[in-house]
Amino acid sequence: MTQTNLSSSLCSTIPIRVGIVGTGYAAKARAEALKVDTRSLLVAVAGHIPEKTEEFSQTFQVQNTASWQQLVKREDLDLVIVSTINRDHGAIVRAAIENDKHIIVEYPLSLDSTEAESLISLAAKKNKLLHVEHIELLGGLHNAIKQSLSAIGKVFYARYITINSKQPAPVKWTYQPSLFGFPFMGALSRLHRFTDLFGKVDNVSCQSQFWYTEADLYNACLCSAQLRFSNGVIGESVYGKGDTFWLSENTFTVYGEAGTLIFTPKQGQLLQGEKTQTIEVGARRGLFA
Repeated sequence: MTQTNLSSSLCSTIPIRVGIVGTGYAAKARAEALKVDTRSLLVAVAGHIPEKTEEFSQTFQVQNTASWQQLVKREDLDLVIVSTINRDHGAIVRAAIENDKHIIVEYPLSLDSTEAESLISLAAKKNKLLHVEHIELLGGLHNAIKQSLSAIGKVFYARYITINSKQPAPVKWTYQPSLFGFPFMGALSRLHRFTDLFGKVDNVSCQSQFWYTEADLYNACLCSAQLRFSNGVIGESVYGKGDTFWLSENTFTVYGEAGTLIFTPKQGQLLQGEKTQTIEVGARRGLFA
C-alpha cells in the first residue's frame, strides 16, 4: 500500500464519491459498508455480467456503468474500488490512477509483480491512495497469532493448511488459471501471513498438482510451498480446493521451543506439555469491511 497525503484531495471531498468494479461477494461487502458510512457516497458500478450488474445497481441504488473503462473516466468519482477477477486488477488500477482516481483493490494488486511495482510508483507519483485490501493481516485470527508468538519462545517451524472441499467443484473464474492466476498468487493471503510474522524469505520450494477438465478450467488443485526464512524459521503452506478433497481444513500451527500454537478461524490453543490454554479469535473484517 502506498502512503500519501490526502488532505488536499480525497479528504477535502466529503462525502467521498465511490465507484465499484465487480458485483460478487467482496463488491457487495464493500457496498454495504459504504452505504452506512456518511463519509462516502456510492455512485456507480461496472460488472462483467450485465444481468448481475443491473441487479447490483438496483439493490444498492447506484448507476449501472457499461464497462470499467467508462467507470474510471467518470468525473463524478473520487475513489474506485476494484473487486473483480484477478486478471484485470492491474489494468483497472492503472487506468483509474491515470484518470486521477484513488484506489482500493482486492489482492493481488496484479498477477505480474513487475506491473505491481510500476503501479505503486505511479500512485506515489500522482499522489493517489493505493490500498491493497489484505484482510488476512487485519482480522482477528492474524492478530491473535501475532500476540501469542511470544508465549512459545523461539519459533522454528510453522504450517498453514487451507483445504476447501467442494462437491461438486464449481465452474467459476476462481478455478480458471487465466482469470485467477497461479493458486498462491490468487490466494496470496496464505503467504502474506508468513512474511508478516517471520520476515524475509531466503529460499522457496513449491509443488503443485491440478485436475483439469478443460484447457483453462480445473475441478481441483493442490499447492504446497516450503519457505526458509532469514531468521531460520521453516514455513510450510498447503492450499487445496475442489472435488478431489473430501474434508476441508483450515489450520495454522506454529512450533516454538517453549510451546505450540494451533489456530482455526474460530479459536486458538496454546499447548505447553499437559497444559492447554484457549485463545480467543476476533472478527474477520478489514479496514474497508
